[in-house]
Amino acid sequence: MIKMKAVTGAIVLSTLVAACSGGGSEKIESSEENGPAEETAPAEEAVSEEASSEQSATSEPSLGTKDGIAYASLTGDATAGKLVFAQCRTCHVTDPGVNRTGPSLNSIIGREAGTVEGYKYSQANAESGITWSEEQMYAYLENPQKTIPKTKMIFAGIPDAQKRADVIAYLKDPS
Repeated sequence: MIKMKAVTGAIVLSTLVAACSGGGSEKIESSEENGPAEETAPAEEAVSEEASSEQSATSEPSLGTKDGIAYASLTGDATAGKLVFAQCRTCHVTDPGVNRTGPSLNSIIGREAGTVEGYKYSQANAESGITWSEEQMYAYLENPQKTIPKTKMIFAGIPDAQKRADVIAYLKDPS
């Protein structure tokens, strides 16, 4: 029984380490000047025809979500969002000018994607044309690779709609 718990613990720990470090043999771009770069993750799936038809006139990626729950139908709770954001802290902080594996998320709502000073973004993110509205962030947090195919962010997403709304509430006012 004890050996089984130890094996299970080792598996969980190695999974977490792999998720944080990328775990694969994919190429990592890095520059000491620009800080660490993110790892390129493959797009999980192509945007469906239905999602493509929902794209905005500004050519931003679709705001449709897999679960079909509209952001406007939810009320985010910043306190709950801070708890959910704990999983993001491995790579991101909300402090201005502090980049980690991922860029600072300080004042992200209303900011153009790929513009944090001193952070080296993937070409896909830098050229996405996205301005991070609450709705755009909501769709992105569900599945980052769907929203920005070829993004370097390896995070799989937050499937729970309420938790995504809570994180957005926290990001709007992390104090």
